Amino acid sequence: MLQISKHIIIQDEEIEMIPIRAQGAGGQNVNKVSSAIHLRFDVTASSLPDYYKQQLLNLNDQRINKEGIIVIKAQQFRTQEKNKEAALARLLELIKSVTTPQKVRRPTKPTKGSKTRRLDSKNKRGKTKAMRGKVTD
Repeated sequence: MLQISKHIIIQDEEIEMIPIRAQGAGGQNVNKVSSAIHLRFDVTASSLPDYYKQQLLNLNDQRINKEGIIVIKAQQFRTQEKNKEAALARLLELIKSVTTPQKVRRPTKPTKGSKTRRLDSKNKRGKTKAMRGKVTD
């Protein structure tokens, strides 16, 4: 069971974890032991509130496919248990990132001083370049 907040809990039956063989170096053990974890979580069929589902499906994240299934591959650690914990932590982080509202960006204007400094530096640079030209008598 994965607890998102006080009132929102995801049951273990909703999260599918498949052990797979990890990639990369690891000696002969990498060919024998399935230590990596493939976590699959179906957002549309989950018990999450509709707001969470909508926000997750609107995310532009490569871990969420077109069918609304979150796929996370954890293979950082050498043991299956630690990879399970890492995959669940990444799923929890992804869901919690949706819950925090984004700050509204208020457009600002440059100050008068910053405008004059910018124009002065451009003017100075232009004069420096103009002095590099051919010398005429």
